[in-house]
Amino acid sequence: MESNQQKPKANGALLAALILMTGLAGVTSYLYFDKKTVAETQEVTIAERVEELSNTRVKLDSISTALDTKIAEVQRLGGDVTELQKVKADLEADKVALARGAKLSRANIAKYELKIQEYMAYLAEKDTAIAQLQREKEVLAVDNQTLNSENVGLKTRRQQLEDTVAVVASQNQELASKVTRASALKAQNIKVLSVNSKGKEKEDDAYKSKRLEKIKLVYALADNPITQEEPKDVFIRVLDPDGAVISDMANGSGTFKSGSDEMVYTVKQTVDYDRNGKNVELLYTRGTPYRPGKYTVELYSEGFKIGAGAFAVR
Repeated sequence: MESNQQKPKANGALLAALILMTGLAGVTSYLYFDKKTVAETQEVTIAERVEELSNTRVKLDSISTALDTKIAEVQRLGGDVTELQKVKADLEADKVALARGAKLSRANIAKYELKIQEYMAYLAEKDTAIAQLQREKEVLAVDNQTLNSENVGLKTRRQQLEDTVAVVASQNQELASKVTRASALKAQNIKVLSVNSKGKEKEDDAYKSKRLEKIKLVYALADNPITQEEPKDVFIRVLDPDGAVISDMANGSGTFKSGSDEMVYTVKQTVDYDRNGKNVELLYTRGTPYRPGKYTVELYSEGFKIGAGAFAVR
């Protein structure tokens, strides 16, 4: 009887043990599968963070390239790139910091995503500024082209005016030269007389050399209404039969200008011109005898030849 009572108790204990073991097995199984699920979830999260971090680096590299392009474009347009270069330096510092110690956390990635948005906004702002700079440059180019065209036109007109002035100046110079020539004195009725030691004058076709001690030049200055009444220097040149000028610097000879030529004169006299057909006389004494031949007498005043005469010696 007692033995029968103990049997059910043993069965109950066995059943309880089985139940307990079954429960422990279930808990163990649950814990195993839950740990596996957590591990798989963490792997997915890490992979996602790595991908997000990689995307962040790519975006920063893309922005860096875009900044380089903007800097080059602004430099080409002649703008100031100081601010762009500073932003580029900040971006490169962010890239270095990200490469060195970036944590695979959503907060860290979110921080760089925020910076990326700021950089993108800055690039958009610079696109507008560059477009404005481009328009200004185009306007400036048009203005410069207009100014260049106007400058060319002004240079052309200036050259035309200079040419006109040169022509007028040449005409004025030619006219002045004509007026000067027209106003020059004119010697008429030129005669050469011989004068001996007693002062006796003689006019002949040819004079004897031994009796020709002095010559007397006689001429008249024609009336010229455009010639100013004032003392006029008259330069007389006596040319020997060979065409050489008879001169003696100790006896009053010298040089004068006729146009661009410097000429030697035999003797000079000053005449008070009065527009009344003034008659002029000049007595010239030579220290040496005249050799036979034909002599020429030329008269100059104010750079122009005003008359000529001749005499012969035998």
